[in-house]
Amino acid sequence: MRRYLLPIAAGLVLGGLVHLLSTLALPRLALDDAYARLAQLGALNALRLVPEPTPFAAAMPRMDPAFESAVCRYDLSRGALRVRVPVTADYTSVSFYTRHGLAYYALNDRSAGRRLIELELMTPAQRAALPEDEDITAADRLIVESPTTEGLVYIRALVRERGARGAVRARLNEASCAPAA
Repeated sequence: MRRYLLPIAAGLVLGGLVHLLSTLALPRLALDDAYARLAQLGALNALRLVPEPTPFAAAMPRMDPAFESAVCRYDLSRGALRVRVPVTADYTSVSFYTRHGLAYYALNDRSAGRRLIELELMTPAQRAALPEDEDITAADRLIVESPTTEGLVYIRALVRERGARGAVRARLNEASCAPAA
């Protein structure tokens, strides 16, 4: 019995390591991830409404049918991006993800405290290049630093009643995600 103990323990440890490594590597090796599926919606640095999920298809995993969504695939290699999102009557959130789905910043209408969520998205190098003698305070200008040059800006707005879905979609159509001037 004792001579089988070492091979069994080695097999369990090796199996655990293979499981852990494959679980960590699979999101980076997947060809049809959310970023690739959202590429079909439109060009880079432009905001697009995400189609409503159906029981058989959804543009992104785990989409909630109680929300209307819009997404902006961004590439900051040519410059900063200005994101403007008008808030809806119930709830609006803006989340930022890297190319591989790592969330690094989120903001909602309650924490923004305004009728319009307005911010600039840039890399740390682009932020360092900003002039330091500006008279703009931090309260006037919200700057979000992206850890990568590519990623997603994901906007969600709650639809409290089914009849309000059109109004919420129209409000999301007013949002923009464009290169900063």
